Amino acid sequence: MKVSRYPLALVATLAVSSLALTACGGSDDDAEQKAPEGTTAVNIKATDPAKLKQGGTMNWAIQTFATQWNVVEIDGLQAGPTEVMKALMPSLWHSGAHAEQTPNKAFLLDADSKTVKGKQVVTWHLNPKAKWSDGTPITWKDIAANTRALDGHDKAFKVTSTVGFDQVADVKKGKDDYEAVMTFDKPFADWKGMFNAAANQPLYPAKYVSDPESFNTAYVNKIPVTGNAFKVGTIDKSAKTVTVVADPKWWGDKPKLDKIVFHAMDQGSMPGAFANGEVDYFDVGGDSSAYKQVSKVSAGEIREAGGPNYRQLTFNGKSAKLKDPKVRQALFKATDRATIAKSDLKGLGWKPSTLDNHLLIANQKGYQDNAGELGKYDPQAAGKLLDEAGWKLSGKTRKKDGQELSLRFVIPSGTPAATNEGSMLSQMYRQVGVKLQVQTVPSNDFFDKYITPGDFDVTPYTLLGTPFAASGSTNVYTANGGNNYSKVGSKKLDDLLNSASTNAADPAGALKATNQADAEAWQVAGVLPLYQRPDIAAVNKKLANMGALGMTDPVYEHIGFTK
Repeated sequence: MKVSRYPLALVATLAVSSLALTACGGSDDDAEQKAPEGTTAVNIKATDPAKLKQGGTMNWAIQTFATQWNVVEIDGLQAGPTEVMKALMPSLWHSGAHAEQTPNKAFLLDADSKTVKGKQVVTWHLNPKAKWSDGTPITWKDIAANTRALDGHDKAFKVTSTVGFDQVADVKKGKDDYEAVMTFDKPFADWKGMFNAAANQPLYPAKYVSDPESFNTAYVNKIPVTGNAFKVGTIDKSAKTVTVVADPKWWGDKPKLDKIVFHAMDQGSMPGAFANGEVDYFDVGGDSSAYKQVSKVSAGEIREAGGPNYRQLTFNGKSAKLKDPKVRQALFKATDRATIAKSDLKGLGWKPSTLDNHLLIANQKGYQDNAGELGKYDPQAAGKLLDEAGWKLSGKTRKKDGQELSLRFVIPSGTPAATNEGSMLSQMYRQVGVKLQVQTVPSNDFFDKYITPGDFDVTPYTLLGTPFAASGSTNVYTANGGNNYSKVGSKKLDDLLNSASTNAADPAGALKATNQADAEAWQVAGVLPLYQRPDIAAVNKKLANMGALGMTDPVYEHIGFTK
């Protein structure tokens, strides 16, 4: 089950409403394990567009055919439709391999953030050449209308996220129509995530987002206006395909492809379609069977990089047996993360390694290991912590006040990784006197009936990330965060996350606060990172500037075939 490669719009870095419950289980055959030291950040067969063939059609397999094509509307944020709309709508930024953001000059000549009279003021300098497909110029009015729609003040706008926009006081016209001046009530460090496709936040025309009715319905079952290198050719609901064609009115680099055809199909159908030459690209994800199948396709190849997502365990701090942080910390130390990573990623051709940061992934700027002793597998130390918490070994199981230390490990059905993890953790925890009972529940009920209400002790799932670390993580790691399913936190952690997300004038200071917040998250012991998931794509060998994207976003006009 996969909803989106990235979570909620803008910077909801770990927002659970876009979690992927991924099937990254093992295989009987070991693929060659490869990953350079550090982690490969991006693998797209980068090629100078001038050296590519002019023309051609790329066939791209996606999982979902949309009814809602406004991806910042609550029903629109799904992985497949989002990739379609990124080809069609403006993104003011490009995201680099290490999550660095640079202006997309086709739309944004420059942008700067300053403090004026104690307020953060961001000035957006738009490209006067930029136009919507109906000929309307892209101006400050589009910035203002999108901001108003997403600021959360009018609940009739059914938005995916208000993060950042809810801190904007106003947007005004600058020196001309192509300059927007945005003033914040509260500083926002991740302002470069606004109107950014890498954060699932493309820009929409003011005409279609200025009122709730238009925002919620204008892009339902149709795409009335676009504004990028490609425009809509056809939408075939029967075939579940969307064809986008190069827009002759495009003012930027000429697209190398004539068109891209997005084919919506079941994940299980993609390897066969790729083998038959029907598609040129699809996301393999954690499917070791698909990996094995497409590896044998002579016209194709596997491209891998460190993905923005990570596998983790959430410990329910409201559970009677897990209220004591010493118990949760003990279970951290009783978890052999390296062995789990190796087992989960078996057959995927990727060298597994543990992830030692909650907020940053290994190929992201500022990443550092803050796990300390809590990240080390040490059953003896785990037993000592459990003793200190009053859980004494009685035979093979620990008891306290007559109760056994028995925990429910709730997992969704149809998720091989979770099943594998349950089996392994049962053995690991048994070594320290803890019983783990695996409870498999229907995947459609997993969050709504179990995780959100807190009906679990321990649970695994994959958190999806964007290039923005601090601001969105408040939803998961602050004490009262809406997606904090561990239900634990600390004032120190809240303060550090707030500092990281509001320190707009000092990026280095914000990054330092991010790592300090991560160190505190380890002590709070609500979420245990396991490993960074690889980004694995099956790609036509001749297709360039596309593949395992990592933290980057595709530059659609530069995708093409080698000569």
